[in-house]
Amino acid sequence: MAFHVSLVGRTDLSGEIYRQIRQAILDGRLRPGERLSPTRELAAALAVSRSTVTVAYESLLAEGFATSHTGAGTFVSHQFEAKRPASKTRRSTARAVRVRGVWETIRLPTGFDRTARFDFRTGLPDASLFPHRGWRRVVARALRSREMAAGVYENPAGNWDLRAAIARHIGISRSVSGSPDDVIVTNGTHQALDIIARVLLEPGDVVAMEDPGYRPPKELLKALGARVIGVPVDSEGLVVEALPAKARAVYVTPSHQFPLGVAMSLSRRRALLAWAERNNAVVVEDDYDSEFRFGGRPLEPLQTIDTAGRVVYVGTFSKTLLPTLRLAFMVVPPSLREAAHKAKFVTDWHTATITQSALAQFIDEGTFARHIRRVSRIYSERHETLTAEIKRNFSDYLDLVPSSTGLHITACARGASVDHIDAIVSRAFDLDVAVDTMSRCQVDRKPPAGIILGYGAIETARIAEGLRRLRRCFDERTSRRPKAA
Repeated sequence: MAFHVSLVGRTDLSGEIYRQIRQAILDGRLRPGERLSPTRELAAALAVSRSTVTVAYESLLAEGFATSHTGAGTFVSHQFEAKRPASKTRRSTARAVRVRGVWETIRLPTGFDRTARFDFRTGLPDASLFPHRGWRRVVARALRSREMAAGVYENPAGNWDLRAAIARHIGISRSVSGSPDDVIVTNGTHQALDIIARVLLEPGDVVAMEDPGYRPPKELLKALGARVIGVPVDSEGLVVEALPAKARAVYVTPSHQFPLGVAMSLSRRRALLAWAERNNAVVVEDDYDSEFRFGGRPLEPLQTIDTAGRVVYVGTFSKTLLPTLRLAFMVVPPSLREAAHKAKFVTDWHTATITQSALAQFIDEGTFARHIRRVSRIYSERHETLTAEIKRNFSDYLDLVPSSTGLHITACARGASVDHIDAIVSRAFDLDVAVDTMSRCQVDRKPPAGIILGYGAIETARIAEGLRRLRRCFDERTSRRPKAA
């Protein structure tokens, strides 16, 4: 890689070249063993004589910052490898640029910074089950596709073949009604929500969401200037009667409420749609993991029973494939289609072409459907094992919330505070057990004390031992609690 040297306004050219390369070696931008540009090339790039560069290189060689190999070139010396300081960020200039206050209230995610041998964290599929061979094949084919050959920007809504494949897939598997024209491919669910907010909301507009619920949408909407109000959830899902009349949009997870895991009843779904029509509001239906159903009759999505064009349906491939692909989609009603295309364009123009083309082939050839069937059997076994273990070994500590969908279950604590549960989960991490807590799902109200157990990323054979260690943490913490007088 050509190294940038600035000589504008400088007089001691050889000295300046030497000092800038030396500093780059010391702070690690030029790594040990890395080849420096040939003197002739660097001289041409800097519009100086070759001898000017040669003098600088000779100084670097003399002081041991570089080594020279006849016929091979000049290289950064390895003797500075151990002496290199840690990389530094740019020096702060104490509030030189002020940011909006909302960014002081939003925290970056840290939940996946550490790994655990017994990983019950939510939102993770089993990466070992990903069909790498089939995916490599469709990616290789995508690299030879006409889109790649053309080398131009795509339609903001996404690759037409993928949009058509998604429309067919969700039409069959989830009974979602929509044509390829209604589908927009996004970089994850969060971008879909960002697009919806850009299209619908003015600063100060109210958005309602489930409480407890999935917190990232709250942070996103706050950052865009919306006012987010939490609405309680019961055994039938979102309590429609508690919705604020002034809400412009409602964000819900009706098929598998996050985090409680309940499914919104049909009567409650109809009530929500009627409310949206009366109040001229939009319902955002996040159907994040309903591909995995292990019992009970599936309910129709809100989008399917919506007759007024009030529902935006959002789906993702993060749970069915991998979060690292950053592939999701939204199905918008015709009234929002053009504005949503424009919002996607101004956000990032379009999602990566290669992955879109590969996923279209992956779905069309049936590999995706086969993958879903295969992993569903495995996840079903894990769901059954996990729920049985919780009922059998934690009945004195936890009440399991019934759920037969998705990749997580939730258990509410008996006679324990949120702080108590947070301390247990922290101790569990010390024992190599990763568990999520209900406290991370607060929107407005303080959530009930409890834990959320994902089973996407943990092998079936590890579940029993992971829960045995978790039980130990419950026992240890309970024994320390002061007894009532």
